[in-house]
Amino acid sequence: MLLVDKSVREFIDQTSQNCPVPGGGSIAALSGASAAALVSMVASLTIGKKGYDDSEVMMKEVYEQANKYKEKFIEYIDADSESFHGVMDAFKLPKNNDEEKATRKEIIQNALKYASETPYKIAESAYRLMEYSEIAVEHGNKNAVTDAAVSAMMARSAVLSALYNVKINLASINDSEFVATFEKKVSALETNVVEREKRILSKVVI
Repeated sequence: MLLVDKSVREFIDQTSQNCPVPGGGSIAALSGASAAALVSMVASLTIGKKGYDDSEVMMKEVYEQANKYKEKFIEYIDADSESFHGVMDAFKLPKNNDEEKATRKEIIQNALKYASETPYKIAESAYRLMEYSEIAVEHGNKNAVTDAAVSAMMARSAVLSALYNVKINLASINDSEFVATFEKKVSALETNVVEREKRILSKVVI
């Protein structure tokens, strides 16, 4: 059964067990999905409401985009776990001779790269989602402004937690060029997401 097909209780219970998946990457994706769902909710509570005529077109676009992100994050929940399964499977490969050892090493390295790319996509998507959190805070239904704020906070958590998963995989990758490229992108995103969250929350009026 896919993780996304489990009940909330089943998912949380499975996470708490003595098994590495679902782990931080899948939880980051879940945070992203929750953030997107909140943006969608705020947009829904704004569209067609009295006093928000000027925001109608904008919030319809926000609603549409937030739902696209929500579906993307839902897919990432299982994608991240599957990428880690790939790493675990690679480590189980035979190493009885030099040829097997070389093949195993190459497959492990490729699996680690893929397991780094997946959470980075989660982080990048969550950061982009925050654009719509900001619009929801500024132009959404004022009675739901805190929900828009929480969406930004959840998106920030998704970014930072997903990036931790990237960094732990990078530590085991031998390709220095690959590692350097990702470390630079990770560092920039970590800085930018914190600044973006602060800017969004500064616009919350309660």
